[in-house]
Amino acid sequence: MSVAPRYHSRLRQAPTERRAETHPLTWRLREDGRRVALDDYLAGDGYAAVREVLGEQTPDAVIATLKAANLRGRGGAGFSAGTKWSLTLTGGDLPRGYLVCNADEMEPGTFKDRVLMEQLPHLLIEGMILGGFANHSRQGYIFLRGEYREAAGALALALEEARDAGWLGPDIAGSGFDFDIALHTGAGRYICGEETALISSLEGHRANPRAKPPFPGQSGAWGKPTVVNNVETLCNVPGVMRHGADWYQALSGSLSEDGGTKLYGVSGRVARPGLWELPMGTPAGELLERAGGLRDGRRLKAWLPGGASTGFLLPEHLSLALDFDTIGGAGSRLGTGLLTVVPDDQPLVPLLRNLEAFFARESCGWCTPCRDGLPWTVRLLAALERGEGAPGDVELLEDLARDLGPGRTFCAHAPGAAMPLASALAHFRDEFEAGVAPSRTPRAVGEEGRAWR
Repeated sequence: MSVAPRYHSRLRQAPTERRAETHPLTWRLREDGRRVALDDYLAGDGYAAVREVLGEQTPDAVIATLKAANLRGRGGAGFSAGTKWSLTLTGGDLPRGYLVCNADEMEPGTFKDRVLMEQLPHLLIEGMILGGFANHSRQGYIFLRGEYREAAGALALALEEARDAGWLGPDIAGSGFDFDIALHTGAGRYICGEETALISSLEGHRANPRAKPPFPGQSGAWGKPTVVNNVETLCNVPGVMRHGADWYQALSGSLSEDGGTKLYGVSGRVARPGLWELPMGTPAGELLERAGGLRDGRRLKAWLPGGASTGFLLPEHLSLALDFDTIGGAGSRLGTGLLTVVPDDQPLVPLLRNLEAFFARESCGWCTPCRDGLPWTVRLLAALERGEGAPGDVELLEDLARDLGPGRTFCAHAPGAAMPLASALAHFRDEFEAGVAPSRTPRAVGEEGRAWR
């Protein structure tokens, strides 16, 4: 009986290319893709940062180093990790709160955190210990996407190893600091990528986002100060604290003002889909070249720079540096930094209909524009895909993309869904207009969302 091959988030860099001084996230990864056990992790300088920081530094010193290193959140928003940590409410009369790792990697086209959790879970644990120390936390949680069963097994085993060796629990490394981590697997909702919805789900409630303020750093899980960081963000912390802010900033050199390296990836019809750890600010064209370009002689039509909730860019944008500010200046977002390519023979309307159907299904339903606007968007796109669109449908889609944008909804779910739609309409409007049937009359009020106007 044949067995289907097991899917892996594949790192495309050979061990000879990955060095401790240049690839802080991946230099320890095994060539066979198996989990790095505790003994091997310790032999590769593992937990050295914990021993040094807990024994010699203060939480404020850790935060100052993170700020100087300019480590920006790798979950998509790009907010300074050091600044975020500095906003955590602390004080002698306040209860110690929580550090939560957002491992709910459900962004379509994104698969970077998976490789770190499956193959190098101790790096994440070490980063969480340092984050817990800096934020005066007493307990950590890894909120893991429920479908990541292999990652769950690797993390559970690594947590047990760390606990048995004294890296988790009371008095870590004889420092007097106590901290432990629990693994929590989610039920599989995209909205849990939003930090307050994640906290609601962690508490056992429906995964609805919460109003801010108060921000989680002031009142988060169970009303206590809570910091939520992405897997890749936390995995950067041990290297920063071991080697310093100047070393980390130098990794990106003149390519970007953002410090460090980034786990970039490429998916779609390319010759070599996968992941690469490269300096922050690497040009998009270099990443596509590493992926071998498009398959079967196809040409590039458009690309998403960081998952499905980012805006489409064009071939002429491939020279741009893949960092937060540069891609933002081009009208999109870096997001998770995993490129999705669209070849020249792929129509945009069915692609958008598929993306928007995902976003509509994953809406929590908390606010009207998202709950009702996204399904109307899907129906209009489906009509255009069938060639049954009515006059005015393209303009209605533009209205929807605007009214689903930033500041119009309770959280960033709908604005994220609106970004690829708005950019596709801007760059490829003719493909949408081609779906309007010449014989159709304009839609009546109330037909397939016309009342939205």
